[in-house]
Amino acid sequence: MRERLLGLLEDSDDRFVSGELLSRQLGVSRTAVWKQIRKLEDEGYTIEASRKLGYRLRGRPDQLTLPGLLTKLRTETFGKRIKLLDAVDSTQNVAQQLAEEGAPEGTLVIAEQQLHGRGRMGRSWISPKGKGVWMSFILRPSIPLPFTPQLTLLAAVALCRSLRRLTGLDIGIKWPNDLLVGGKKISGILLESSAEEERLKYVIAGVGISLNLDASDYSPDMLAKAVSLKLAAGRPFDRSETIAEFLHEFEELYRLYGQEGFDPIRTLWEALSVSIGKPCVLTTPQGLVIEGSPVGLAETGALLVKREGGKVVPVFSADMGMTQERDQPADRVQ
Repeated sequence: MRERLLGLLEDSDDRFVSGELLSRQLGVSRTAVWKQIRKLEDEGYTIEASRKLGYRLRGRPDQLTLPGLLTKLRTETFGKRIKLLDAVDSTQNVAQQLAEEGAPEGTLVIAEQQLHGRGRMGRSWISPKGKGVWMSFILRPSIPLPFTPQLTLLAAVALCRSLRRLTGLDIGIKWPNDLLVGGKKISGILLESSAEEERLKYVIAGVGISLNLDASDYSPDMLAKAVSLKLAAGRPFDRSETIAEFLHEFEELYRLYGQEGFDPIRTLWEALSVSIGKPCVLTTPQGLVIEGSPVGLAETGALLVKREGGKVVPVFSADMGMTQERDQPADRVQ
């Protein structure tokens, strides 16, 4: 019925088709037609509804294609092997399976939709079809296991720099890797590593970008804390171009990191941070509460926090909440 309904809407040449006519043509109730309309909207179709006139197709989902992606890539390693999927539970799971099977560094998994996308601390991630970038890629870095958190900070810098260029928006990083526009979150970064006998086997870097989501894709509670780049900038963005720009920036910084270590990445992160110098509350996994103001990053990647009295302490893993955001979910570096 989905294909027949879509065909009727597409054949209408931008005219409204009444719900009564659609139900008669499809041999189903008007309620069943409405439910199918909602499913098409979930897939990224834009359908205008009128109680008097019926339904009209106004827009189709932005479909990613391998040729379209490959023509825009400017990388040497990342994205040279791509697995493009329609709907998956999580791109992290697919990339992890490929890594276990020996897939090389730079292998990229992209999904049009994630059914169970996840963020840090097991939080769910809204991943509607055709409206965002939902991807994971494989890293096989030759670094000591304790240095792995540095890659999370590197990914945040790469994504922030690439999105600032694409959108012209004043995007900043909230420790460790949340990207914010006007105080609202626009992306999620999740790095998961696999080690064997204290040796790092691989890292799966997951990136979710709320690119072209509409206000209707968020609940009222979420809309108070999150925003899409389309809503922030007032215009949609090309998903293939966004992916290509990020991978190019990531590859450049990853190469720099391999040559010169974490120091240049630290400098870039600090320049883009919206956390430094702002009062915050950090809660460690052990339940220790630390209040103070971040002053920068240590060479290890730990956050340096200046406490009352002037003492500076490194924080390696904690939930962070800016003092003006205590009612919002905190971030966590693992």
